[in-house]
Amino acid sequence: MFTPKTLLFLSVLLCVPVLPAAEIITPVPPGANARVATVQIRVAPDHRDWTYTTGEPARFKVMVTADNEPIENISVNYTVGQEMMPVASKTAAVPADGLVIDGGTLTQPGFIRCTVTTQVAGRTYKGAGTAAFSPQKIKATQTEPADFDTFWQAGKSELSGLPIEPRLTLLPDACTDNVNVYHVSFRTVGPNWTQSPARIYGILCEPKAPGRYPAILRVPGAGIRPYTGDKGLAARGVITLEIGIHGVPVNMQQEVYDSLMAGPLCYYWLFNLDNKDTFYYRRVYLSCLRANDFLTSREMWDGKNLLVMGASQGGQLSIVTAALDSRVTGLAATHPAFCDVTGDLNGRAGGWPRPFQPDDATGKASVHATPAKITTTTYYDTVNFARRIKVPGYYIWGYNDDVCPPTSIYAAYNEIRAPKELGLTLELAHSYTAEQGEAINAWVVKFLGPKIRRSHAGTTNFSPLNIYLLWPVTDTSTTTRENMS
Repeated sequence: MFTPKTLLFLSVLLCVPVLPAAEIITPVPPGANARVATVQIRVAPDHRDWTYTTGEPARFKVMVTADNEPIENISVNYTVGQEMMPVASKTAAVPADGLVIDGGTLTQPGFIRCTVTTQVAGRTYKGAGTAAFSPQKIKATQTEPADFDTFWQAGKSELSGLPIEPRLTLLPDACTDNVNVYHVSFRTVGPNWTQSPARIYGILCEPKAPGRYPAILRVPGAGIRPYTGDKGLAARGVITLEIGIHGVPVNMQQEVYDSLMAGPLCYYWLFNLDNKDTFYYRRVYLSCLRANDFLTSREMWDGKNLLVMGASQGGQLSIVTAALDSRVTGLAATHPAFCDVTGDLNGRAGGWPRPFQPDDATGKASVHATPAKITTTTYYDTVNFARRIKVPGYYIWGYNDDVCPPTSIYAAYNEIRAPKELGLTLELAHSYTAEQGEAINAWVVKFLGPKIRRSHAGTTNFSPLNIYLLWPVTDTSTTTRENMS
């Protein structure tokens, strides 16, 4: 599980597995024995921008097609209601010109989602559309402890008392004519009783040519996996460091990480949630700052430009790092996690990993909804770091996200007072497209400007961001993910 680059450009709205030849879709072209069709479910709100004001009604148009032709009178199951909240399922037939579903409205800012499923040839297909209601007015439910800054300053002081002790191993087979690639590690906070002190590992890519270069820290999505670094960006004059967060080397075989995720690191995002001083993410947040200590110690760093970027958990870590580290000059965060996790205690979807999500079937409160655990999240919620962002940032997410709900992300985004740009990939769930990667890269190019080298054609041509899915997707006919909260 959690394998890298799994279906990197999967669009969760349009699931497109091919029907087996045994399934006849009519009409069949002359001379053919069967029509092997591609089935899609399209769901879209009746506002072209998918956005409404509170109190305004929304309707959803549903089409089920094979080879872009409607499948007439196919039976579908659908739900429509407040995003990611339990709601009864209904059944309807979809006429050739589409099914219109009344989505209702919201009197408070938020989202209504319509999710549609059907079966063809024993295979399940799913589509979704999500209507936003005054999202720019969504307010956070998370509280902020009075000693928030004091708590994190104490952590930073502890970190500064530790030597970096960097270790670099050149990876000759990974190097190019223009880039040196290293497997690196350095000290970080951890228990003082272990034989070997805690370390963080990553892949460093540096231009070979002498000079002074900007630096980018790339922080990971949830899970555990190997990394290869960003040689494409380094070839154009940027020092890049891609880190793992779990204190193990990042150049081992995938099966090692799979075993760790299935065993000692399973549900790591909940480890010690009842204690703010030992919660798993304390070491992670401070280790991102230590990664910047390492980056800014490199001789070729230009001394000015330091960006941080990542997706999902990496979006969370990007906002946290930019808020805690005054050396950071910009950030790019894709569908950030751990935003307003107390939303589930206030009648709406909280951010991944949704520790306080009630049981959908019984409505019973989450076992994690204890005073101690709720208090700990106040020190780690992305919302409280968003309030402290002071540098320009680029943010991007989809309305259909079913892992990091857009309500939770807007709750954090609306707290940011620094310069910010927002890209919305309306139909995307917790997934990635080439267009999304290009939009992020374009912002990075614009932000760094002439500091990034140009290709011979006069354009910047580094590869899209090496972003990883938070959950693995093994069957393209469905978008269901294992519920890990």
